Amino acid sequence: LDYKHSYFFVVFPMVRCLTGENEKEMETKEQRFSRIVEEYKRTIYTVCYMFSKDEDEVNDLFQEILIRLWQGFDSFEGKSDIKTWIYRVSLNFCLNYDKKQKRAGERVDLDMDIKPYEDNYEKSLQVKRLYKRINALGLVDRSVILLWLEGLSYDEIGAILGISVKNVSIKLVRIKEQLKQMSNI
Repeated sequence: LDYKHSYFFVVFPMVRCLTGENEKEMETKEQRFSRIVEEYKRTIYTVCYMFSKDEDEVNDLFQEILIRLWQGFDSFEGKSDIKTWIYRVSLNFCLNYDKKQKRAGERVDLDMDIKPYEDNYEKSLQVKRLYKRINALGLVDRSVILLWLEGLSYDEIGAILGISVKNVSIKLVRIKEQLKQMSNI
């Protein structure tokens, strides 16, 4: 997939129509937002891929998250790191979307050959196996391990998910044990 700037042309014209902001203010805000999205798009896509394997659905999730981020951009107060805010918006949206999908009926996952980390075949195969095991976890556990794999500290994970650092630690120990026991997946 080429993620470079495809989201910009889809999201911003719609947002501009919805907000009715004047062009001069919008350019500066768009530039800042675009820079932030460019810096954290991998983070957003990683969260989306944890909740879906279907390329179209992942792109839809990404677009919806961008809209949510844009809508909340002015109200972001900087009390937390921008990365924490982006994770929180992305995870909350995907968790809610996943719950809605389950309520709507059975979802058929398409088995896709996505290789987001295609350094070499063996590494790619290991990553696929790991993500398959992670996808078998519950939503909260999936979120915890995803954030940990992204290199976030226990404090950051707790802040994003709204749980204590001790709870993050306990969950990670249990999740790692569960993943070890999933040798058949």
